[in-house]
Amino acid sequence: MSDCAGMGGFGVGRPVRRVEDDRLLRGQGRFADDLAPREALFARFVRSPHAHADIAGIDASAARAVPGVVAVVTGEDLRRAGRGALPCLLSFPQADGTPARYPPRFALPHDRVRFVGEAVAMVVAETPAAAADGVEAVAVDWRPLDPVIGLDAAREAPAIHPEVPGNRVHLWQAGDEAAVDRAFATAARRVTTRVPISRVTAAPLETRGAIAQWDPVLRRFTLITATQGTTEAHTELTQHGLGGLPASALRVLTPDVGGGFGMKNHAYPEHVALLHAAELLGRPVRWQAERTEAFLADSAGRAHEITVSLALDAEGRITAVRWLWLSDLGAYCVGFGPAVGTIGGPRIAVGPYRIPAFHVRSEGYLTTTAPIDAYRGAGKPEAAYALEVAIDQAAAELGLDPAELRRRNLIPPEAMPYRTPTGQVYDSGDFPRLLERALELADRVGFPARRAAAARQGRLRGFGIGCYVEPSGFRDGRIQLAFDRQGGVTLVTSAVSNGQPHETVFAQVLHQRLGVPFERIRVVQGDSDRTGYASGTAGSRSLTLAAVGVFRAAETIEAKAKRIAAALLEVSPEDIAVERGTFRVAGTDRAVTIEEVARAAWNPAFVPEDESLGLEASAHPTQRVANFPNGCHVAEVEIDRATGAVRLVRYTAVNDFGVVVNPLTLHGQVVGAIAQGAGQVLLEGLVYDAETGQLVTASFMDYALPRADDLPEIVRETVEIPCRTNPLGVKGAGEAGCAGSLPAVMNAVSDALRSAGVPSSALPLAMPVRAETLWRLLAAAS
Repeated sequence: MSDCAGMGGFGVGRPVRRVEDDRLLRGQGRFADDLAPREALFARFVRSPHAHADIAGIDASAARAVPGVVAVVTGEDLRRAGRGALPCLLSFPQADGTPARYPPRFALPHDRVRFVGEAVAMVVAETPAAAADGVEAVAVDWRPLDPVIGLDAAREAPAIHPEVPGNRVHLWQAGDEAAVDRAFATAARRVTTRVPISRVTAAPLETRGAIAQWDPVLRRFTLITATQGTTEAHTELTQHGLGGLPASALRVLTPDVGGGFGMKNHAYPEHVALLHAAELLGRPVRWQAERTEAFLADSAGRAHEITVSLALDAEGRITAVRWLWLSDLGAYCVGFGPAVGTIGGPRIAVGPYRIPAFHVRSEGYLTTTAPIDAYRGAGKPEAAYALEVAIDQAAAELGLDPAELRRRNLIPPEAMPYRTPTGQVYDSGDFPRLLERALELADRVGFPARRAAAARQGRLRGFGIGCYVEPSGFRDGRIQLAFDRQGGVTLVTSAVSNGQPHETVFAQVLHQRLGVPFERIRVVQGDSDRTGYASGTAGSRSLTLAAVGVFRAAETIEAKAKRIAAALLEVSPEDIAVERGTFRVAGTDRAVTIEEVARAAWNPAFVPEDESLGLEASAHPTQRVANFPNGCHVAEVEIDRATGAVRLVRYTAVNDFGVVVNPLTLHGQVVGAIAQGAGQVLLEGLVYDAETGQLVTASFMDYALPRADDLPEIVRETVEIPCRTNPLGVKGAGEAGCAGSLPAVMNAVSDALRSAGVPSSALPLAMPVRAETLWRLLAAAS
């Protein structure tokens, strides 16, 4: 698939520039807020100032009297109209076989709020200013209750939802606990590491927003909103949020999307309220979140406390791993949130290592904070982080080089395919090779000299390794291909770009497979009417599922095209040889192109009687076996001894993504994810005040995203080891940068601190690593 000779430089393996970027860089992108009709009304939400409070009453009479205000919608209004609660669509059993307990999430609660920023009413007005004035005029009679912030508080506080006693949503277990107990009983060394993982916000460039419309003739809703795939929102809204409607009663449209990272996977309460108002008022209703609203009310990411225990023999080989995974799920269970610490991360509880036994106990708790959902990796970076930090801790306690401890435990390439005790089958990979190549590129040999040079300038230098393997490409993806009468192709995909180069990469795959001119391929996405039911963009599955769908649909088209080409050339189909869209009479120079065949496909004279006119096909592949991108990342940091300030000064990443379709866009994916992982370790953190439940990092003045000068040049190399479980040989890439950078950066910080005498018992640090914390540790150590 990587040979693109004769394909005009647009085939698989070529660094094709993103075709999306021309319009986006010129400011010609079409985002949801750009599509609002002129007659649309403006909505704003009344949001709770309390983390936990009963609602004794809402008086909207003054708001309705504000000039320009058209309506005020409350939770009681929605309840009387039969609007339902938004569900968590996950379903998995607890350790005792009973289903997990998911409390309902009403669009506008009428009785109690459970986090600061939860919406309780919506004001609809002719102008944004009138809507804002109306919000200020709504009077809510609050009866404050004690907030529940953090896992410790959740286990001790009264239930914030009566149907969830103890605030524990689930207790889930996996693995062979007896085998793990035996391994620990006979282990030469046992190392236990507690790993806190902070709460972060996705902070997409485009905040959430939507335009709701109602067609009284067709009796049909349209919702224009940023999603990562229209199916999740469509299902949640029709089957639940709107009170139970047929699928045909709602069309979800998603134009360009300015970032998602997991938090735009599902429907939100605002969608229900907006759609209700559009039907009630007979006019379109629009809303776009302000940035502070986004900090308060968006689904957040991560927020775990993981304890990893390793059993090791006398040679430093890991014989078992035991996990205790505690998840802070926020006030409600949404999207993939409850799965992050259960069926998400624990699938790779043994990472890329030959660890014969594992056991995971996972508990999920509710707190009075914004809900948690998937965030770039959804458990896989968390698992890699916890395991890699624990391995560095073990190396320190054993007095071993961290690289050497990994060498002794990595699964060798000759063991592939390798079935892990977690049930995953690693079909391909060479984990030791990637470790050694990363160390070579990072100049591990020269590190002592760099450390000494830093010390002379009053800085501590640390070296950190992060190995990872992650399952990608799960669920399904739908593709439809249709040639027009001039030989162009429309490719409809259920995947939705929220920054990814779908229009470029899918066209590359189709161009490679059928020889269609790259510039004649049009990619359509984000329309539930056209894509139908299929999963969207998440879990690093767009390429590994949607592109596989392109491949399979192209096979169907090619088979029919061969029969039409035979009619055009007046030979038997068996005489036709096919190569990249050229249909040739074998052994001759008589041939027709795919464009000529496509035009002929509309002529009944060339189409078999039992077949339809035109060239089109669809495919809806499901991924029953995951693919496993993997890699090794190396980070170096420097800490100023006088101030505790830390900087990331070197970064190296060696990854195996199978066959690379576009190395240029792959680079962007990997570097972006590395920035997010490094940002979480060094800068980012959503912080709630434990006493009041207020979010104290509700703006970019308080929440630090990584900037260009926070990152060094990233040295990156890709080792192509084709995946054996899909016809393209590709592996997922979108989340891998986080899986490698989280542990690499934190392990570098810990290495620097250990070199100054900071005890391992004080490590790893909580995220984000703060200068004050480092300064205090260094002062105590010296």
